[in-house]
Amino acid sequence: MQRSDLPDGFVVGTATASYQIEGATREDGRGESIWDAFARVPGAIADGSTGDVADDHYHRWAEDVALMSDIGVDAYRFSVAWPRIQADGTGAPNRAGIDFYRRLAGGLRDRGITPWATLYHWDLPQALEDRGGWLQRDTALRFADYAAIVAEELGDVVTDWITLNEPWCSAFLGYASGHHAPGRRLGSRAAHAGHHLLLGHGHALEALRATRSDARVGTTLNLYSVRPAGDSDADADAARRIDGLSNRFFLDPVLRGSYPADVLDDLGETQWFAENATEDDLKRISAPIDFLGINYYSRHTVRSGSIPAVDAPASAYPGSGHVQFVKTGAPVTEMGWEIHPDGMVDVLRQAHELAPDLPLYITENGAAYPDRVEDDGSIDDGARAEYLEAHFEAARDAVAEGIPLHGYFIWSLMDNWEWAWGYSRRFGIVHVDYRTQKRTPKRSARWVADFLRDAVPASRA
Repeated sequence: MQRSDLPDGFVVGTATASYQIEGATREDGRGESIWDAFARVPGAIADGSTGDVADDHYHRWAEDVALMSDIGVDAYRFSVAWPRIQADGTGAPNRAGIDFYRRLAGGLRDRGITPWATLYHWDLPQALEDRGGWLQRDTALRFADYAAIVAEELGDVVTDWITLNEPWCSAFLGYASGHHAPGRRLGSRAAHAGHHLLLGHGHALEALRATRSDARVGTTLNLYSVRPAGDSDADADAARRIDGLSNRFFLDPVLRGSYPADVLDDLGETQWFAENATEDDLKRISAPIDFLGINYYSRHTVRSGSIPAVDAPASAYPGSGHVQFVKTGAPVTEMGWEIHPDGMVDVLRQAHELAPDLPLYITENGAAYPDRVEDDGSIDDGARAEYLEAHFEAARDAVAEGIPLHGYFIWSLMDNWEWAWGYSRRFGIVHVDYRTQKRTPKRSARWVADFLRDAVPASRA
């Protein structure tokens, strides 16, 4: 597999997120985010760590841009930290925060790397969460104000914009299961947060285009290929439910202008949506986008099982507590996620069938492995290189099928603070020593560099 196997103009990039890499959480006027607060909750983070320092990217951004240039990527997808722009989520912009992202975007452009900016990768200002967070319609309006500020201040150096990253995680891991910030366990009410996130996307889309007529704007959804474990009607219904909550609850309003009725019924939220998801809301949410980003990591195989005990942990799938996730025997990453490259084609096909002419991008795909630093300082992560090659091959297959896939972003540029896992999981193609902040390209980074040069990739043996 080489770059020339993909179409001319196919974008190959890498991706990160602000709270996971920037550090400097108390510098230059940055306010507190929900992840700053959540990380301090005892037991919330696997290793008890915080993102206070992370990769110190706020101070080391130039070194990181140079690494990307050495690897040869076309684009870099980063996120803007909302509380670095507006400490409490409202008011005038913080100049130091704006200047940081201007330096980053300008530095990327100077090296021929196209900046792709995500407006929201989960770091809601804590002050807005204190007022109800994404459960409140007003947060969507505040998000529009923030989007307008960022577009005005950075629109001359950034053209490619993503409004939201993975609203399923923000809504259902944040407000249903409590596994992510803000750590609330509200069951089906998490769907209200999902609607307001999508409404925020719609308002931000309007604000970006009103401010910068040349802006290319999309949003990013995390999608899963979902298959039933068996041939029974019950297993088919289990797959319908998980596909509905994971995929269709977000795809349908963005691409079709309506919520799937069966999912609202599963949630027991039909009445709330009838009263609160107005026709104007849905027109705004489904306004045409320039592209759809898809984050893909794994496939869900599910079956119908027994109803869990009433004291079972809160589920990220409210209304589907009887569904069981099963293993197929496929290889897994350190996250326990099964490796199914063909599942990436499944989700691309699902989006393409809803919007046949819409350009698609894989905006995240990658793998965590327990990397080992050898005595000579090298990191021989052949499994990650093999994972990436298999998914680039799936991208090639999708293009050959006629799916308008225009690019692929590797998660992640470098090891980082992996949300509730803290520093215990590494996704990067660049290793970070968190004690010294030394960056070391792994074998996978060399594979990517060879792939992009159309050189024969280094052996994984």
